[in-house]
Amino acid sequence: MNILIKNGHIIDPANKIDEKLDLLVSDGKVAKFGKHGSVSADGAEVIDALNMLVVPGLIDLHVHLREPGFEYKETIATGTAAAKAGGFTAVCCMPNTNPVNDSRSVTEFILSQAAKDSWCRVLPIGAITKGSKGEELAEIGELHAAGCVGVSDDGKPVMNAAIMRRAMEYSRTFGIPVISHCEDAHLAAKGVMNEGFAATELGLRGIPHAAEDIMVARDIALAELTGGRVHICHVSTAGAVRMVREAKQRGIMVTAETCPHYFSLTDEAVRGYNTMAKMNPPLRTAQDVAAIKQGLRDGTLDVIATDHAPHGMDEKSVEFDAAPFGIVGMETALGLSLKLVSEGVLSMVDLVSRMSTTPAKIINSGGGALSVGAAADITIIDPKVEWTVNAAEFRSKSRNTPFGGWDLKGKAVRTIVGGNI
Repeated sequence: MNILIKNGHIIDPANKIDEKLDLLVSDGKVAKFGKHGSVSADGAEVIDALNMLVVPGLIDLHVHLREPGFEYKETIATGTAAAKAGGFTAVCCMPNTNPVNDSRSVTEFILSQAAKDSWCRVLPIGAITKGSKGEELAEIGELHAAGCVGVSDDGKPVMNAAIMRRAMEYSRTFGIPVISHCEDAHLAAKGVMNEGFAATELGLRGIPHAAEDIMVARDIALAELTGGRVHICHVSTAGAVRMVREAKQRGIMVTAETCPHYFSLTDEAVRGYNTMAKMNPPLRTAQDVAAIKQGLRDGTLDVIATDHAPHGMDEKSVEFDAAPFGIVGMETALGLSLKLVSEGVLSMVDLVSRMSTTPAKIINSGGGALSVGAAADITIIDPKVEWTVNAAEFRSKSRNTPFGGWDLKGKAVRTIVGGNI
């Protein structure tokens, strides 16, 4: 199948393209670029992308697809349907399934299900430790050989520094990152929101900034010790941003992500005991939001990921202490992130880099570029369309979002994976 995308504005940071061009897709690959009207192909399906952006397919480094084991929350089919609706052509699925993805057999199950049911590319993340219990290293080499692009115990911190050190040392052999959930479990214990004024007023147990900052500092120190690559998940504090910035200046191999909720909301969103605003790490303060935006602006924070964490509405419709952490995010991420462009925090080129080009480099997955001969993973964005978030219309099986009713501007209107629209 040939596809001719006409009249679009192509933004491809990897190839330094930022101009109006036509693009031809042939046999699932990027075949040709040219000035408007100069590219043609007999029998090609034509997409008129006038006033739209044509970018490398978006890549989400951090999602929870829940399969196997928690299919009532999400499946590979429904999760990747949400991904395609949000403009993502590839997603990295975290290992906190049941059973935990700590072995070749679970990785192969995920990939076989994805081959049958997925709407985009599914890139598994294996567990750092067996059962994500933090006690014994998983078979990292086996996981990598089976198809895992990184290792993480996301959802649980690896409290044992010696085990985390070994994970970074072993991961060097395979050229994959250790993806760290930075949380001191003892400091955070039983906390349900950010420790601060709002938590005091609401009578809820708080999670201090230090719970994140201490573990970020530790894992940066371990990356310096081992020469391994560490990727810091869901950065939420000003202190974490500062430490990652300083580590990069010293040449330590650290990358970091944040999520749209950490630059869009503060802990004030919890008022009314809103369980849709309960996540881990928790929403922080306005000062942290400003630091997150600055970290994105200056490149300290490399990636915008979603931490898409589906839960059933019955699970969230309980008292705040008992509700699970997490929100869905793939269908709102682009619209929320485009606000950074309108606010002048990021250029459009930088936004595409944070959501496509750089994630591809971190996991060395391919993608993230519209190079001739590369797989045609393409997202077409209408930056002007205005829409209102309606969770009832989500493709995800779950509806747990704090952004219901928000008016957003900009949306993916075509998601092309391997030349398939």
